[in-house]
Amino acid sequence: MTEHGSIIYLEGVTVDYDGFKALNNLNFIVNHRELRVVIGPNGAGKTTLLDVISGKTKPAAGRVIFGKDQDLMGLREYEITQLGIGRKFQAPSIYGNLSVWENLDLSLSRPSKGVFATLRGRSTPAEREEIDRTLETIGLKEQVYKRAGSLSHGQKQWLEIGMVILQDPELLLVDEPVAGMTDEETEQTGRLLESLVEKHAIIVIEHDMEFVRQIARIVTVLHEGTVICEGTVEKVQADDRVREIYLGRQKVAHV
Repeated sequence: MTEHGSIIYLEGVTVDYDGFKALNNLNFIVNHRELRVVIGPNGAGKTTLLDVISGKTKPAAGRVIFGKDQDLMGLREYEITQLGIGRKFQAPSIYGNLSVWENLDLSLSRPSKGVFATLRGRSTPAEREEIDRTLETIGLKEQVYKRAGSLSHGQKQWLEIGMVILQDPELLLVDEPVAGMTDEETEQTGRLLESLVEKHAIIVIEHDMEFVRQIARIVTVLHEGTVICEGTVEKVQADDRVREIYLGRQKVAHV
């Protein structure tokens, strides 16, 4: 059974790459409509955690339970996506030669929709309303007919987040969303993610500690594939083990 109220629950998960344990007997839980930030030094297992949840990587041991006792072990990536788990990778993946609107229209969750139908403008009124709401959410209403490839880096990230949320995931996985962004774009991304928690649980992998402080309620710290600390930003900052791990990698004051 999952923990009460959880959207995703990992128990005793181990990922072994020829003797290197990217995840080592990991226990990890996130609740519905929670924004969880996961931090840790390079090689701590952060991206592997998302790989396991999304089905890209299969653990050697452990359980991965989604929602009400849905076991994800053995499922393919597309099957996990269909269950309600969406993933936003670090590098934006958009259709650069299509408009912002066309990118969003292609992302709507519907079985018979294809590129040519989209380009012929066959969206229903309800679908157009949904896209309009998403444009408002991601802050791209003024760029609706702009070619996606000409957007700024931050705008491309917001567009892809919009593409993912149009698939209506219960759980959204976001890997280093503010890498390469300006300070203004970083702040806007934080506001965007905070607004999405009203409808989605979100796991964010991040290195930018200023951004972590902006959005985090609960922070999970990974090291060598296992959780070494979990709690508020203040608790994490004060933890001796966390400070020791980051010492020499970045200023302790920024942990």
